[in-house]
Amino acid sequence: MKKRVKTYTISAVAEMYDIHPQTLRLYEREGLLKPSRSDGNTRLYVDSDLERLEVVLSLTRDLGVNLAGVEIILNMREKMDAMQKEFERFFEYLKTHAGEFSQNVQNYNQTDALIPISRVRRVDYQSSEEIFEDE
Repeated sequence: MKKRVKTYTISAVAEMYDIHPQTLRLYEREGLLKPSRSDGNTRLYVDSDLERLEVVLSLTRDLGVNLAGVEIILNMREKMDAMQKEFERFFEYLKTHAGEFSQNVQNYNQTDALIPISRVRRVDYQSSEEIFEDE
C-alpha cells in the first residue's frame, strides 16, 4: 500500500507561518522553494518544503539575510550535505576494505618504489657545475 504524503496549499502554509501568499510566490520565483503542482496547477507543499521555508524565514527574519544571501546559504548547505554523504560512503568503504589495506602494507618492501633512485644530483653553487654521485 502506498503511503500518502501530506500536502499543504499555499493559503494553508501562509496562515501557518503568518506570511502573505505573495511572499511564498516570490520565494518560488527566486528558486528558494519548489512546491509541486496538482493536476489543476495548485501549489502543493510537503513537509520538506516547510522545513526549507522555516530555514528561509529564520535567515530573513532572525538574521536579516537578504534573498540573494539566502540562496547562497541554501546552496552551500546542499553541497555540504552532499559532501557529508560522500564522506560517509568513503568512510564505510575504508572500514570494509581496511583488511586489504593493512595486508598490502605488510607485503610492501623498499624495491616496490615507483621511481627507484640510483643517483643523487648535487649542484655546486659556487661553480654552478653539477656533480653526480653514485649511491
